[in-house]
Amino acid sequence: QVRLVESGGGLVRPGGSLTLSCEASGNTDRIVAMAWYRQGPGEERELVARKHNSGRTTYADSVEDRFTISRETSKNTVALQMNHLKFEDTAVYYCNAELWNGPLSENSDYWGRGTQVTVAS
Repeated sequence: QVRLVESGGGLVRPGGSLTLSCEASGNTDRIVAMAWYRQGPGEERELVARKHNSGRTTYADSVEDRFTISRETSKNTVALQMNHLKFEDTAVYYCNAELWNGPLSENSDYWGRGTQVTVAS
């Protein structure tokens, strides 16, 4: 079991910046990757950014060069720095952790409750 708690959401003007943070607790030694997803109004959940323990990083095309994901594995935290925010970035942002279950089993996903980011003038 892993618990994820997000913070840092809020209201920001277009072109502004926000930093989201997620802290993991519980069986964190099994985490192999952490990520941020988001779900906008009337939209399906989508991957925003993901960082594996190996250092491999993935970004959605819509946020490439604007968002930066970072991890501090010793503190079991992951952050998302969001710059040059747009109206279409408005969404609930969810923290995700992928856990290792051994070589003969699939990995497991755990989710935070989400934090609202609203971009409006």
